[in-house]
Amino acid sequence: MLSNKIKAAAVHAAPVYMDKAASLHKVISLISKAADEAIELLAFPEVFVPGFPYFANCYAPDAAAVFVYAAQSIVVPDDIGEIQEACAKHNIVVVLGISERMRGGHTIFNSIVTIDADGTILGVHRKGSGYTLKTYEPKGTGYRIGGLACWEHTINGARQALIDQGQHIHVGCWPALDILEEFEAVACSQIEALMKTHALTAQVFVLCPSSYVDDTCLQWMKENLGPQDKVKAGGGWTAIIGPFCSIIGGPFTRSQDELVVAEIDLAQLGIVKVYVDGVGHYKRPELFKLDVDTTQRWKDEPDIVGPIPWNKS
Repeated sequence: MLSNKIKAAAVHAAPVYMDKAASLHKVISLISKAADEAIELLAFPEVFVPGFPYFANCYAPDAAAVFVYAAQSIVVPDDIGEIQEACAKHNIVVVLGISERMRGGHTIFNSIVTIDADGTILGVHRKGSGYTLKTYEPKGTGYRIGGLACWEHTINGARQALIDQGQHIHVGCWPALDILEEFEAVACSQIEALMKTHALTAQVFVLCPSSYVDDTCLQWMKENLGPQDKVKAGGGWTAIIGPFCSIIGGPFTRSQDELVVAEIDLAQLGIVKVYVDGVGHYKRPELFKLDVDTTQRWKDEPDIVGPIPWNKS
């Protein structure tokens, strides 16, 4: 049974929209800020680099916009050496949502990269991929961590796959959705419901980092694609949730950068599992069987699932 305590934070921030270099620099700055607060685990929003593709919600399909988005997307591990260095320098485990571009190609994925406190890339999860649907154990921590992106949380099989791997901490990466037309009244309630559902059904702590929409996003769309009225400034719902659904950090919803901080006491998982254990007596193996297709689909997947050591040179 686990008994250690972890100081964790979920990032509520806006990227520098459609600017990979500037957004990566912001990631490093936030890691440094977290280190100043003695944070050991730091989680970033969905596709924080180079930002959520809101243009897909606002305009007719535009190949030029997608081309720019792909060009500003992350190639693993080529583009994140400085992030690995920051993790190692500050001894912080980082979970980072990125738009990932296949090396040497144009195909992009909504991905989550998990980096250990020594700079090792533990792995990359591509949204919707069974091959990359994994949990990881950062060195010396004893806990297992995994994550999903946005409405991937509505796929109960994906959540159960992480539960079956003995997950203790979950990262649910989100963008701001409550600034989208027709989502204003419901998005934050949906996110809170999905995050609390996983906290209880998985008996895990949940970090829920979220971005918000700032002027860099709105101006980029206006200057490159024209006026729009479907996405507004602000938004986001960032919190940390305990395994019995209590909110222990946040929620934070303002249009400013913030680290939502909480102490994660892993000893609390034991008492919850007395009531309900998703890998034990509440899995009900006599009734249910989960079959996850972990077949490799893309030729480069073995290169990004990890571990990938940090190349200090």
